Amino acid sequence: MPVIPVADLGDPRLADYAHATDVALKKARGSEHGLYLAESLLVLQRALRAGHVPRSVLALGTSEDDAMAALAEAGHPEVPVFVGPGELLAELTGYLLHRGLIASMNRPALPDAAALLASARRVVVIENVVDPTNVGAIFRSAGAIGADAVLVTPRCSDPFYRRAIRVSMGTVLQVPWTRVGEWASLAPLLRDHGFHTAALALTPDAVSLRDFERRVPERVALVLGAEGEGLTAEAIAAADTVVQIPMLHGIDSLNVAAASAVAMWAVSG
Repeated sequence: MPVIPVADLGDPRLADYAHATDVALKKARGSEHGLYLAESLLVLQRALRAGHVPRSVLALGTSEDDAMAALAEAGHPEVPVFVGPGELLAELTGYLLHRGLIASMNRPALPDAAALLASARRVVVIENVVDPTNVGAIFRSAGAIGADAVLVTPRCSDPFYRRAIRVSMGTVLQVPWTRVGEWASLAPLLRDHGFHTAALALTPDAVSLRDFERRVPERVALVLGAEGEGLTAEAIAAADTVVQIPMLHGIDSLNVAAASAVAMWAVSG
């Protein structure tokens, strides 16, 4: 396995890490679907177990052996591991590698939504959530509590953004997900696969989550919207049921990531 000390920050092989933005990585040349960064040994291992293909690893000297072992175990002994001191690598990337390493990974092709829904019972639809921290936290809840798939609308933040992956602890790489279209196509897709769409929103006709969980349908799609604006009118109109989480002390809503965990637990069955 090639271990390469970082000597020249202008080395073109380090371009994936050189203050690269998520958008630039998504459009990276020489990759079929773009790239993403897997930060920490845990996230790298989860990416490799998911079958994602690494391009290179950037590691502190203390993490070199861990990176090499993970790559070898996954059958990628040819992937270069660039190593160097923390100060130098921070100059390259623009941030400290607190978790020891970061890997440049090839983005996989996203699966077909219908294929994900075919065998699923519980799915989460994330509509227009633009904060990657919230997206990552929703995925972490989905992974921990057991959603079968996540559907992401066109204006939602990219789950492959570095912050989303980091906050999710790599569950973005484990929970099946894909992009979907607007509600004109998404609503009939869910309906044709037998899903009862439950939208979390504060509307006059919303039912309590406590009541909804007493008679949870066989297949449920939980729809979560952006904080502040909430769900769009199209999402609410497409819902079979609008659900709200009962609150105390005059508080009317939770952070969307917290709400996702509460709602998923309630319908997990």
